Amino acid sequence: MKSKKQGINTRLVHAGFHGDPTGAVTVPIYQTSTFAFRNAEHGAALFGGADDGYIYTRLGNPTIKALEECVGELENGQRGIATSSGMGAVSIVYLALLEKGAHLVSTASVYGPSRGLVEKHLSRFGVEATFVDTTDPANVRKALRPNTKMVYIETPSNPAMQVTDVQAVAGIAHAHGCPLVVDNTFASPYLQKPLDLGADVALHSVTKFINGHADIVGGIVVAKTEEMDRRLRPLMIALGCNMDPHQAYLVYRGLKTLGIRIERAQSGALEIARWLEARPEVDWVRYIGLPSHPQHELAKRQMSGFGTMISFELKGGLEAGRAVMDNVKLATLAVSLGGVETLIEHPASMTHAGMSREHRVEAGITDGLVRYSTGIEDVEDLVADLEQAFRAIPSTVGSARV
Repeated sequence: MKSKKQGINTRLVHAGFHGDPTGAVTVPIYQTSTFAFRNAEHGAALFGGADDGYIYTRLGNPTIKALEECVGELENGQRGIATSSGMGAVSIVYLALLEKGAHLVSTASVYGPSRGLVEKHLSRFGVEATFVDTTDPANVRKALRPNTKMVYIETPSNPAMQVTDVQAVAGIAHAHGCPLVVDNTFASPYLQKPLDLGADVALHSVTKFINGHADIVGGIVVAKTEEMDRRLRPLMIALGCNMDPHQAYLVYRGLKTLGIRIERAQSGALEIARWLEARPEVDWVRYIGLPSHPQHELAKRQMSGFGTMISFELKGGLEAGRAVMDNVKLATLAVSLGGVETLIEHPASMTHAGMSREHRVEAGITDGLVRYSTGIEDVEDLVADLEQAFRAIPSTVGSARV
């Protein structure tokens, strides 16, 4: 039985590892920088590409390869390209697919550093970018220029929780002759498969859901075709942003429980989102599992679940939000997301502080927006934690206390 015909949880446990000569049940950590050749002829064959063995860990490593094959299978694409960080994954995509004078169209509410890399660094080499609300595919079409070389979207977006129609945007990008890249971090391959929807490249910060335990930093890129993989993989090697074998081992281990973790956490997220929506202190809630979310129906069509991420704003704005963040006892005030533990943070002053206030507001990232990453704790305890934190909101803050 081919693994691609098996259920996703079976694939999460078994994909990528094809056994080890020692009989190890799980992939060993091949913590080595270099690999010995059998003889000079073998070394020449490896460097000539006639042998698919290993030379040097920057070029390839059995532990890293197991993770790459697993994520590639889950995304229904080529073998993944594992990187030392999520921004390493973003960087190789930008540098492989853009060139001097190229133009990029991207989601306005894309992860802040992904936008900053273009605006502050690639712009020095003549790369231009237009950031638009990609929830309306017409905005993507209008933003295209003759020199547009890539459309890059994040869906759901961080932290505005906006959902983009991947299939529609893929059609627009391909009609213009450029690839579509999707940052699939917020959904993970468990909930969304961009390559099946028409994207050419899917990428992740595996720091988040794929690893799920807040103990490594890493990224991965998956190409849909061999041709695209041949454009991307050399950049990882040239930049030297390969993942470390021990890093890869931890991610591969965490990946096995991805389905269990997401199912548990997203059931809690829905309950918390409903609780927030009913609270008089709350101005608005953005959780794609709520019927009130503007792209709720689209998410139902292109995703198999609604995930664990919630954004909300209190009627008292930033001051009320700070009071809540400073008084939670169970949720941890920290950046990142997708782990077994619940995290809470303020994007405008933390993850997206590098964006101008004008660009943040355009992207739907208001000053009072609070981002909440639901973990796997008992939901009753998480609700109780928020409830006691809400009591700390000063009565003088707007109409926050009712």
